[in-house]
Amino acid sequence: MFWDRVAGVYDIFANIINGKTHKELKLFVANQISASDEILECACGTGMLSAVIAPRCKRLIATDFSVNMLKRARKNCDGFENVSFKQANIMSLEYPDASFDKVVAANVIHLLDEPIKAMKELDRVCKIEGSIIIPTYMNKDSAGKTSGFVKTVGKTGADFKRQFTFDTYQEFFRELGYKNVSYKMIDGRVPCAVAVIKKKSKY
Repeated sequence: MFWDRVAGVYDIFANIINGKTHKELKLFVANQISASDEILECACGTGMLSAVIAPRCKRLIATDFSVNMLKRARKNCDGFENVSFKQANIMSLEYPDASFDKVVAANVIHLLDEPIKAMKELDRVCKIEGSIIIPTYMNKDSAGKTSGFVKTVGKTGADFKRQFTFDTYQEFFRELGYKNVSYKMIDGRVPCAVAVIKKKSKY
């Protein structure tokens, strides 16, 4: 599995190669969190966002499909007593409906064969009036040209199913029927757009 193989070096990308983007992303996500929140994080990777969510929330369950990523995340988040790490499939979550105040899934939507199915699961486990926070790398520029980074990483085995621009990212959520969405664009070597969906009883 590609993500198991790269778990040991992923933090180099997160902290150095794309450090500028991730510094702003971490600050933005942290500011979405409240002290009373119970949070599910899917695709937590090596715990980059887990480490900024944990100090601000009541409880965090951080999940990933990759066992090796979870090992790194546990190490990077050592000392937080309100965090548990579990292997999970974003396409089929074990939690009951409306279990979490906030649901976070960073940089995974573009990797999935069935992103709509994943979004339905994230929506299902989020409470009414809660938020679904979806940061995703923008793999194309405004002209629709695939980034050099994506081409390079693709050759190593990363399988990008979708390549978003900021416009097509917003269109993705509109097509799913979401209306209560705010967006944040974060520039950097690999730019990232964040969709923050406020879950309402009706969209």
